[in-house]
Amino acid sequence: MDLCSVKARCSVPKPCNHLADYKLKYGRTGYDSLRNNFVTGSNGNTIVCMPDKKILTCFFCNGYHERLYLCLICSSVSCLDHTLLHTQSDCGHDIAVDVKRSELYCGRCRDQVYDPDFDSAVISKYKKDLIVHRNAFESIGERSSKRRRLSSAIDLDLKKWKELSCMRDQRAKSCYPMGLRGLNNLGNTCFMNSVLQALLHAPPLRNYFLSDKHNRGACQKRSLDRSCLLCDIDIIFSAMFSGDRGPYSPAQFLCSWWQHSANLASYEQQDAHEFFISLLDGIHETENKLRDMNKGAGDCSCIAHRVFSGLLRSDVTCLTCGFTSTTYDPFMDISLHLDPSHCFSTETTNKGSKLNGSTSISTSTLVGCLDLFTKPEKLGSDQKLHCQNCQERQDSSKQLSIGRLPLALCLQVKRFEHSLVRKTSRKIDWHLQFPFSLDMSPYLSSSIIRKRLGNRILSFEGDECDISAEYEIFAVVTHSGMLESGHYVTYLRLRNQWYRCDDAWITEVDEATVRASQCYMIFYVQKMLYHKANDEIGCAPTSSRRDSLMSVVGCC
Repeated sequence: MDLCSVKARCSVPKPCNHLADYKLKYGRTGYDSLRNNFVTGSNGNTIVCMPDKKILTCFFCNGYHERLYLCLICSSVSCLDHTLLHTQSDCGHDIAVDVKRSELYCGRCRDQVYDPDFDSAVISKYKKDLIVHRNAFESIGERSSKRRRLSSAIDLDLKKWKELSCMRDQRAKSCYPMGLRGLNNLGNTCFMNSVLQALLHAPPLRNYFLSDKHNRGACQKRSLDRSCLLCDIDIIFSAMFSGDRGPYSPAQFLCSWWQHSANLASYEQQDAHEFFISLLDGIHETENKLRDMNKGAGDCSCIAHRVFSGLLRSDVTCLTCGFTSTTYDPFMDISLHLDPSHCFSTETTNKGSKLNGSTSISTSTLVGCLDLFTKPEKLGSDQKLHCQNCQERQDSSKQLSIGRLPLALCLQVKRFEHSLVRKTSRKIDWHLQFPFSLDMSPYLSSSIIRKRLGNRILSFEGDECDISAEYEIFAVVTHSGMLESGHYVTYLRLRNQWYRCDDAWITEVDEATVRASQCYMIFYVQKMLYHKANDEIGCAPTSSRRDSLMSVVGCC
């Protein structure tokens, strides 16, 4: 297959059948007619406004607090529930626009859908508004200087000066850290966008790609007209750190990942953690093939393992004679059960709700989950150890500990519970308290073994001391909604400021918002690397492009 055909197939994912039918019948007519209704808000987001309505409400229930959608066929505005009913009752009224996010939504598929033609319509209006605002800014400045030279009796246009003040505030907000850019949802790809945002801002991984350690210009697979996952990841890093603040569409990367994970190649919602593991496996396989290596995960030097790989120690002890069998296994992340023994209830008041009173929420702690992970457990009768000392199968206990910590630590919270007996699945909605600074030294093998032996050993052989046990949080992937139909959002911590990355939209948030979120994956990095990245990465204005990229190439 030649390179052109690969790009043609991978550049943009195919739309859903309902969007394809709409495009076949109406083309870009609906998009063009809606162009004048796109308005750039004060936070830089593009929203849909109706000139005859100051406040948009649902046509059916008159509600306005929930997300609203504008039907591209009849222009009716409705909440999500009534949008779905409208799609069922009116044939062909399948495609709508999310008025708060300016994104396409399919009522039949019940998900966001992506169309580059619609994207270009939104972006062109966004650029047009930027030009208008810049001209207004310059004209206001010219008029103000002339008025200062004229009589002071002439009153200033207070309304214009208020607009100027708002524009200055907006320009200040646009000065975000490098790499902070939204990712367009290509149709049920919030799971991918959320993990990508975390990986794009993992300091060791960011340093690798921005330092051109994978040169796609000299890539062997590219020269053979074949797709390369590492090249497509490198393209995303270049685009995200180019200085452009408009949302980026990782369509080419999506198709490249599909080729490496054919079993997950669909527009259905996937699990963010499963995508994370799949992507790291893809990086591992691709890099080792390029280097013509066939190493196992334990001694692999690919960038995925250099950043995220650690070593897990498992001690199985005979309860009769005390003989211990020890094994080591590499890990890319640690999956934690919510600890019921350290769970407590908290009361939350239902403010603004028709229901008076409070709601009880079960709360666990990350420290409690880590304690549970490294706690000794007695193995069942079907898991008896063949003791080398007793020379027979004996009852035994198992204890896990960390033999070597990674540069970047990913902790996954097991929120999805599956029952083989009842053949049911459910989501665990417990709240988890997690620290921003984490000390992993109590969970190292040396600490666990000293505690087990009553601190009788003075030294411990191992390489766990090579890496610091002090970590700082830099990303949190959250999941909201039901098990079958939820939504992933990432919170990024850059220069000690938190940002909410909800697909294409980036907003500043406070620490309380992050702590109250329903975390699913928590990303930590060594404290030294976190502070070094904060010191070296800069803040660039919206207009910066290639020069801004060059200034942060050597960071972290």
